[in-house]
Amino acid sequence: MSDRRPGIVHLGVGAFARAHLAWYTAHAAGQPWGITAFTGRSPAAAEALAAQDCRYTLVTRGADGDHAEVVDAIVAAHAGSDDGAWRRVVASPDTTIVTLTVTEQGYRPGSDVPARLVAGLDARRAAGAGRIALVSLDNLSHNGDVLRSAVLDAVGDADLRAWIESNVAFPSSMVDRITPATTDADVTSIADLPGALARDRVPVVTEPFAEWVLEDRFDGIDRPAWETAGVRLVDDVTPYEQRKLWLLNGSHSLLAYLGLLLGHETVADAMDDPRCRSAVEQLWDEAAAELPLPDAEVTAARRALVDRFANPRIRHTLRQIAAGGSQKLPVRVVDVLRHRLARDPDAGTGPGAATALAAWWLHVTAQSGLVDDAGAPGPDSDVHDVLGVVAPDLDTTPVAAAVTAAADRIRAARAAAPTTPAHLGADEGVHA
Repeated sequence: MSDRRPGIVHLGVGAFARAHLAWYTAHAAGQPWGITAFTGRSPAAAEALAAQDCRYTLVTRGADGDHAEVVDAIVAAHAGSDDGAWRRVVASPDTTIVTLTVTEQGYRPGSDVPARLVAGLDARRAAGAGRIALVSLDNLSHNGDVLRSAVLDAVGDADLRAWIESNVAFPSSMVDRITPATTDADVTSIADLPGALARDRVPVVTEPFAEWVLEDRFDGIDRPAWETAGVRLVDDVTPYEQRKLWLLNGSHSLLAYLGLLLGHETVADAMDDPRCRSAVEQLWDEAAAELPLPDAEVTAARRALVDRFANPRIRHTLRQIAAGGSQKLPVRVVDVLRHRLARDPDAGTGPGAATALAAWWLHVTAQSGLVDDAGAPGPDSDVHDVLGVVAPDLDTTPVAAAVTAAADRIRAARAAAPTTPAHLGADEGVHA
């Protein structure tokens, strides 16, 4: 029996939640808090965790070796289909936090996630259990506002809607920790790793870096002392979301499309190519000029990203990152360009943004068999088709010319140094 307070309910438990939320919760000082975890749909993860009393090994994989620790923050695990357990724990007065990792799809029309949240909140209202916070840990800008809108849109009862508006907080957060899917080799290798849980069948492998920036909107709501474990509590998460989207996520997209075109398979491979590295630095220069953060903080973030991307022991595949560019590029790359042109209409299209957009154009036309993106233009698309999808307001002669010139440079680089296409496999579980 755990002595942790079961005060957190998490929906969508997977590798990232166990490497991030559970790790921070386990390391927070003060009263130990526990997490009641629910899977998205499949019961497999819940069954595997329950077979180990919900304990598992977290392997921190640095460039110089692995470090193992047993994480015991999860106190119960349920299948997502267990509606009775869901309503019961959300309604419990012990529960004051509900967290989610359900991917971007979980907030869109047609998802059952908002309805499940509303059902739990309705049970909580009936139980008179008091205020609660719903915290999204998904990679969305202003994810708290997005979550709030999704929940309220799913409410059909006026009284329940009024109760939610008065009693439920929706803090936005920015999370970051690259967490690849655990492989069979990982499961086998931890058997001899000091600190690992004996006979662990569901370990998690993650990078040394971790970050969580969380809006401090918990008035009257109990929460773990996450700040003692390194969580940064702020009034407004927007600048930190921009830093992550424009530096980490933007360069990930650039590396994915340019790296695949140049025959690379992983982030580390692409970052080791001077052609990719130079384009990334240009993109970062453009983002740094628009970020509303101190120069020293931006410089430190860039330095940390170089170390993270170069870690050859974190296998982060470019094909996995490349999926969904039509949705990702507008917030990762085009948003920076819009800020740049709004600040200085004569600034022109920076070479970093031009290369990223050109690389996506060539990705969807020159290697269409690798495209995993329902919103992407077709293989016969021209530059205006591409801009029409991700930046219709920027489909101007100067921008189109800059992207076309960048595409010509990429074609020349491919022709000058042809490479064998990379072996391409999916790498599920990465949160970036």
